[in-house]
Amino acid sequence: MQFENSLAFAQKLDTQDELRKYRDEFHFPKINGEDVIYFTGNSLGLQPKIAKRYIDEVMEDWKELAVEGHFHADKPWWDYHERLAGPLSRVVGANPEEISVMNTLSVNLHLLMVSFYRPTKTRFKILCEEKAFPSDQYILQSQVRFHGFENNEAIVEVKKRTGEYFWRTEDVLKKIEEIGDELALVMIGGVNYYNGQVFDMETITKTAKSVGAYVGWDLAHAVGNVELKLHDWKVDFAAWCSYKYMNSGPGNASGVYVNEKYLGESDIPRFEGWWGTKKETRFLMKPEFEPMSNADAWQISNPSVLALAPYLASLELFEEVGMESLIKKREKIVSYLEFILQEINNDTNTSFEIITPKERGCQLSVFLHGHGRPLFDYLTQNGVIADWREPNVIRLAPAPFYCSYQDMFRFGQILKEGILTKRV
Repeated sequence: MQFENSLAFAQKLDTQDELRKYRDEFHFPKINGEDVIYFTGNSLGLQPKIAKRYIDEVMEDWKELAVEGHFHADKPWWDYHERLAGPLSRVVGANPEEISVMNTLSVNLHLLMVSFYRPTKTRFKILCEEKAFPSDQYILQSQVRFHGFENNEAIVEVKKRTGEYFWRTEDVLKKIEEIGDELALVMIGGVNYYNGQVFDMETITKTAKSVGAYVGWDLAHAVGNVELKLHDWKVDFAAWCSYKYMNSGPGNASGVYVNEKYLGESDIPRFEGWWGTKKETRFLMKPEFEPMSNADAWQISNPSVLALAPYLASLELFEEVGMESLIKKREKIVSYLEFILQEINNDTNTSFEIITPKERGCQLSVFLHGHGRPLFDYLTQNGVIADWREPNVIRLAPAPFYCSYQDMFRFGQILKEGILTKRV
């Protein structure tokens, strides 16, 4: 499609957008009396309007039923989390029994590594990407130390090539083969938080498993954003937060995936608790742990129902729309945003540099060469909610559920005004 940098063209694209009605299903903050242009769904998704109703249902049941709500609420609390497994399995490409919801992302990665990082004297190394998200770095470092290894000995980082802002798949595969039978685990962020790159998860998983390593993915920036086929790719485990593209609310519950080959195992290393034992005998208070036959075996405590309620509400929208439609719009709206940025580049003789490679999801990361924090602050003051990352990068993520093509055009106009204003 031949794009145009005009309001009329953006309006035309919005008219043709099959998902345009879903914009009205979300609450938008306002600046200067107008809905913001929201580019930070990669950090915290907007609130679905139906979320309050789901939370109110739980609050009403608590008020009217108290403890009896565990079994007699319209959506009983004791198995509330089970309602999320089916919709999530369709988002991540898994079987429902491979999915559970519990805790938060970093906690779940630690718990899953109990099962899938089992180092020996000869196979103990972990492969990750250079400058992974800090929490992932801390997780890997502390796990390695817990097992008695030194970080610089056990953790191997795949680096970007000199002068490049992205990782090459061939470099990842080469490093896997180089480590060989010393490799215990590959754990990488499926979509990099900084540059927005989508890793070739299928190929990396296949290669890592060919040398006998376990493979886990941090999918914080991937779930609800890109196509995932965790079961078909034979990924061992994965975890994700739910408050970015999944729109479940700040700091909300994390989803986990465990491949079906590990389900039902009673002797797999695992930190265990009451909610992971068999549902049928849980309230008999037996001293022996009998694992659930699905990924719920990794649950330790009963999940927070008040946290799960808005997650379930958001998943209702995902079920209605489907990932195929979201990805289709994502590709088009991100391409339009890229076009707008290039147009403003040309109009203002600026030197923006998009550091996100062609393997991307919703996010474009842009170096503001010649511009700094003052330009970012100008955007914010004029209704553009984006994300700043040091030293000089702005992250723009137009989530397809609620961002419009007119948002992209308006952003371009505000960006242009900001550049010209700062030059005066």
